[in-house]
Amino acid sequence: MCEIIQSINMKKYLGFIVALVLFSCDGKKEIELPKAASTIVADVQEHSPIYIFFKVEGKDTIADVNRKNSIVSTNWIFNIDKRLPLKLIVPEIIKLQAKKDGSMHKNEADENYFSYANDVKKTMAFLPFTKVKYVIGKPVNNDIYFGENDYVKFNSQTLKKTELQNYLNNLMIEHEYEILVSFDKKISFDEYIKCKVFLNSLKITKKGITISNKEYLY
Repeated sequence: MCEIIQSINMKKYLGFIVALVLFSCDGKKEIELPKAASTIVADVQEHSPIYIFFKVEGKDTIADVNRKNSIVSTNWIFNIDKRLPLKLIVPEIIKLQAKKDGSMHKNEADENYFSYANDVKKTMAFLPFTKVKYVIGKPVNNDIYFGENDYVKFNSQTLKKTELQNYLNNLMIEHEYEILVSFDKKISFDEYIKCKVFLNSLKITKKGITISNKEYLY
């Protein structure tokens, strides 16, 4: 086998390295990891890697996918360069999800994770997304929309992220209310991970409100 992947301790972010490195026959490739301030999952056992590199050809940015070392019957860790925009990443993720889900060798207990760096604890971290269903397009309504700044939109309201939790918990609803999540297709993977970690931190206490596993991109 031609490829050698640099070994990185999954529990210690040694020297606060911010890149994963893959050595292959065509030279060294690096992935700059996204960063967030908290850890969702600290360690993943029985895993195999998916790499999506940042690549430039002429004036075009390309999501360069390498899944040669992925084994269907394991947890998959998606190592994605933080500079890539969602519009290039999500179509590749959709294809890879479908490939794994359609395999007869799939283990139903296995999960898919994104890797990132906890830049407070200086450790590697992982974010599960197995149940996420990506949709290219705009939802009809009831969506939290993340754009290219520190604000979010919910229906017609523009809010600071720090205001969102209280706003949702004070909604006047009369029946079950599913909230969709959508993202600006131009935001970077780095910003996407920060948004996902933020969403994970929300404590929704209002009965009847759920956040959908569908994520829209437009």
